[in-house]
Amino acid sequence: MRTMIYSLLGIVCGLWATPLQAQHSFRVMEYNVENLFDCRHDSLKQDTEFLPGSVRNWTYSRFQDKLDKIGKVILAAGKEQVPDLVGLCEVENDFCLKSLTRYSSLREAGYKYVMTSSPDERGIDVALLYQPASFRLLISQKIRIPSDSLGMRPTRDILYASGRVVSGDTLDVFVCHLPSRVGGAEKTDPYRLWVARRIRQAADSVMAKRQNPRLIIMGDFNDYPDGKSLQEGLRVSALSDEPDVCALYNLMENQQEGTYRYKGEWGVLDQMVVNGGLLQPNVRTRTSKEKAAILRFPFLLEEDNVYGGEMPFRTYKGRRYHGGYSDHLPVLLELQVEE
Repeated sequence: MRTMIYSLLGIVCGLWATPLQAQHSFRVMEYNVENLFDCRHDSLKQDTEFLPGSVRNWTYSRFQDKLDKIGKVILAAGKEQVPDLVGLCEVENDFCLKSLTRYSSLREAGYKYVMTSSPDERGIDVALLYQPASFRLLISQKIRIPSDSLGMRPTRDILYASGRVVSGDTLDVFVCHLPSRVGGAEKTDPYRLWVARRIRQAADSVMAKRQNPRLIIMGDFNDYPDGKSLQEGLRVSALSDEPDVCALYNLMENQQEGTYRYKGEWGVLDQMVVNGGLLQPNVRTRTSKEKAAILRFPFLLEEDNVYGGEMPFRTYKGRRYHGGYSDHLPVLLELQVEE
């Protein structure tokens, strides 16, 4: 009897002595916000469409309304907590990001940000909002895309950021916006392929120096999951039960519906790519294919009066102000992080 009591006490004490590992949800969002321009002319950029009195009649009140709408989407994506990281595409400059984080519906969320300043002729860039309490920024830098050799117009830089999460792991993040399909998909394929190969080179370089790489590539690829930029440029692998740590996997593959609608057809242009290290089941920072989703909040959609069904509720239809959110739907990925 005494032996049994000692054994039970030993088990109880052992349970007390074993610290419970706290698990946290870490949310990563990507959103092409459709032309977030301020109302001031930049003589170095082709931004005259987005000025008061221009063909689009872009005004400060419309700018402020768009900021609040972007903030509303980000807050809705977070549910009980705001997303820890938000990759944004089509942001003009620092003033837009400062206004979004300080003077919109996001002003109480406590976001910090980093962004690129690209040679893109229209002046649109990519940015990363981050929560400093859950993502301690270590470094951020731009990756310039040389364009002369292909005869392509200057395009957006790739944004690279590295930060420490509460598990102690380093999370490496790339935000990108590949060249558009204007002029035809086939004609512009080489431009996207060129940029995607540069992203893959940078990702391989990062993974080579990490003992346990944890990497996310997100953005508007202007290409579908089976497109050349992902299949040949990034060289994504098919999802499997035993992912390779240094292989790349597109979690948006086989997603229902899409993030963008063209002539009545949905397609996934916004991608969320991770390395296999994040797909391991027993690591402290992890995720899975089931944790990636396209956010289809009812307020982001409207009826498509031409082709039927629903379409994104966008800011402009052509050059006519429509007062919506964006022509893209956002993407969300949830990670589990253990302290």
